[in-house]
This record gives sequence, structure tokens and C-alpha cells, in this order.
Amino acid sequence: MNSPVNTLLKHFINFEKNSSIAVFIQISHQIIDAIQRGYLTKGTALPGSRTLSQLLKIHRNTVVAVYEELASQGWVEIIPNKGTYILVPEQKTASIKAIAYPINQANESAINTGFDFKPSFHLASIAEPSQTKYAINDGQPDLRLHPVHQFSKWYSASMKRKTLISKWNQTGQSTYSVFENQLCNYLNATRGFHIKPKNLISTRSTEMSLYIVSQLLLQTNDLVLVGSLSNYAANMIFQQVGATIQTVPVDKNGLDIEYIRKHYTKNLIRCVYVCSHRHYPTTHTLSAERRIELLKLAKEYQFAIIEDDFDYDFQFEGSAMLPMASSDANGLVIYLGKLGQSLFPSFQTGFVIAPSNLIVETKNYLQMIDRQGDLIQEQMLSELIYEGEIHRLIKKNSIHYKLRLDYVCKMFEHHFKQSIQWNKPSGGLAIWISFEPKISLVQLAEEAQKNDLFLPKTILYQNKNTCAIRFGYGHLNEVEIEVVVMKLKKAYDVITKKVT
Repeated sequence: MNSPVNTLLKHFINFEKNSSIAVFIQISHQIIDAIQRGYLTKGTALPGSRTLSQLLKIHRNTVVAVYEELASQGWVEIIPNKGTYILVPEQKTASIKAIAYPINQANESAINTGFDFKPSFHLASIAEPSQTKYAINDGQPDLRLHPVHQFSKWYSASMKRKTLISKWNQTGQSTYSVFENQLCNYLNATRGFHIKPKNLISTRSTEMSLYIVSQLLLQTNDLVLVGSLSNYAANMIFQQVGATIQTVPVDKNGLDIEYIRKHYTKNLIRCVYVCSHRHYPTTHTLSAERRIELLKLAKEYQFAIIEDDFDYDFQFEGSAMLPMASSDANGLVIYLGKLGQSLFPSFQTGFVIAPSNLIVETKNYLQMIDRQGDLIQEQMLSELIYEGEIHRLIKKNSIHYKLRLDYVCKMFEHHFKQSIQWNKPSGGLAIWISFEPKISLVQLAEEAQKNDLFLPKTILYQNKNTCAIRFGYGHLNEVEIEVVVMKLKKAYDVITKKVT
């Protein structure tokens, strides 16, 4: 009991029985640390399991687990009827001696490549660092509304499904998965589709969906029409493929279809990108009449329609308009959607609905960039759809978001009065506010930053005819909404005084 090794271990090892990390793991890590520091050298005999259990006042089985863990990592050798001895794992990789460089620079990574490559201008990062307490985004959900413990329970249950192993080891898929069938049934029931799994593919996000579709649909210099104010992420994807983007006016009824007919001819347009439910960023809904006009024009001019329905889930007033793809008999519409905006981002999934011949090709692309997919996510979503949890969460969260929309409009009326104009949208998690007279939105963002409020450049829209913000409110509760609107008004007052 008084050997040097025992004394060392007694003083070196400390553990917490109430920690989330198992006791045998804590002890294993500390013995490894002692070996790495040179306190326990190669060949040293560790005390027997009964001795160490008495020394540390733990169960003998815990000591056995410690030694087995160390042996599995190669730190000790257990010799039956003899004992447990320290090993020092051999270094598997040899370091290269850089004789031509000072020793402090030999292992530093290079800053620049030693070869040329083509940087992507269109995919430059739009991320802006900010340390402010409050921020406005373009309309993201509030993660605080999501039941954390419930998600943990669902995910754990999916992890334990015995069928997962067989799915992971599956070399090919001869039939459609449970998830594909469940998602197909869900979309048929909620969005008026009459599709089969062969018309559907699921992806990680709507951005991935659009990227794959653009790779199939577009070539260099193909003409893509978008709204005069449009989704910056979609534009980046189109430009990266090499397409030419031209804009079409947008009014309170959405995209101006008659403008397309007057200014473009047959076979000139490759595709028209349209936000189906609420135009991004203005939130204007494409009217039923213009949907019919666009479908007719697509057939006449022979172009594709990419229908992005990113915020279908949150409809507060009236009924949600059915997608154009639900009544497309000519195979002209490629529908992009998102499932799970009431879930954590890692559980959300994008999907594409299109004629089956296009879906076959999209699956070929998806297999190349995301062959594994996420079987646990699919398992969980299948069960949430089947049990009705997806619908329940959407209904529950929609009540919260409607109250927040009403409150943000009330705050605008109270603090800004006639300084801004807006139309209350029928749904979604953002509101379009215009400033009249026009101001410098860059100056507004700078002044707001001084007030601990961050306005990212991606929500600011300013040109000759426009001075507006896409104000995302979904992630803010009522107390935060009031604080944010007050800070925005304070910044507005400062810059308008400077102008006058």
C-alpha cells in the first residue's frame, strides 16, 4: 500500500462521482495524463484491482473498467496472473525535419498555396461578426419555443432502432424508404399534391436543393428571371453556375407576369425563380391570377419555374395558397420546400418535388455530395409525421408568432408613427418596413450598433426607389421586440437630426 506508484496514484487521481463523465473514464484520463507527463514510465506495474479499489475507495469493477479502457487505447498491457504494466504507444507518424527553416517555423501551416486556383467571387461570405446583445435577422424561428427534452427523447428513441444498422449497411435501395413515403403522404395531405415518392427527393436544406437543381438546369449565360428585389442566397447560386440574372418588377400582387410577356420572347428565358407564398424580401404574395398567368406563359415560352416555398408553415390569416406545382400538368414547375421550421435547425430538411426524370438526376448529384444522408434524422421525422407531432408543433408555434407579429406592428405604430410604412403580412416571420423620407440605411445600422443592436447588411435594401428593411421578428419575444424597436427608433432619430 505504501509503494511509490500507489502514493503517486493516490495524490494524482481526483474524480467526481456526480459528474456526467463516468468515474472510470475520469480515472483513465488522469492515468494517461500521468504517463504522458513521465510520472509513470514504460514497464511500471500498476497496483492490482483490489489494491487500487481500496486505495481510491471505489468498486473493484470500476478499477477493472479503468484497466480495460487503458488497454483498449494501448496505454497498458494486462498479463493474466501477473499484472498490469505501463506501455507507451509508439508514434504512428514521423515528423518531417525542416532543415531549411528556423525551428520555430518548421511546423507552421502555410498561409498561401504554392499553386494557382480560381477564387469564387459570388460565394464570398456574407457573415458579419457582432457582439451586440440584440440583432434583427431576415426571419428565423425562435429556438426557445422548441421542446428541448422532447427532442432529446425523440432522437434517443431513433438512435435505438435496430433497423438503423441494416440501413447503414445497405448497399442499394430497391424500394422507397419509410421516410420518403411518410413525407410524400404529409405533403399530399397539407399542400394539395398528388405525388408519389418517385417525384420527391429530400436534401439538407433549400439551398442545397436549389444548388443541385441549378447544376442540372442551368448553363453559362442561361437567362434567369428573379424579382427586382430577390433572395440574395438564390442569386449567389445562379451566378456561381454562370447564369445571367435579370430582374422583373414586383408589386403587391407579386411578380409582374405581364412585364415578362412584353419584354421577353419565346426560348429566351431558361427559368423564372419565384417565391411561392411570400416574396423574399417584400413578403408580397403572388396572386392566384398571376400564378395562372405564369403557368400559361411557361408553357408558351418553354421555360422552367423554380417555385421556392420556404415559409409555407406559418400562415396566420386565411388559408395558405396551394403551390403552383400542385396543379402543374405540364411538368414545368420545380418545387423547393422545407420541413421542420418548428424543429431545431439540425432536424430540418429540404426537399424537391419535380417530374420523376428530373428527380432521378437530382439523386445522382445528391449521392455524389451527400451519399450518407442522415438516417437518424429521417427515422425521427418519419415518426413525428406519423404521430402528428409536426402538425401539432406548427400549430402551437404559429400562435406565438402571430402574437409577436401583432405586437411588432403595435410597437411600430407607437414609436415610429408616420416615419415608416408597412403592410402586415398574412404569415411568415418577417415584415417589410419602408422609410419615407429616405435615409441612409448604412448610417442607421452604424448608429444602431452603438445602441447594442445589430442590423446585418443582408436585411438592408436601398437603391434609387427603395429604402427598406426586412425586419425578422420571429426570434424575439414581446419584451425583446419592444427593446429592439425602441433602439431602432433611437438610431433613426439620431441620423434624421443629422440630416436636418
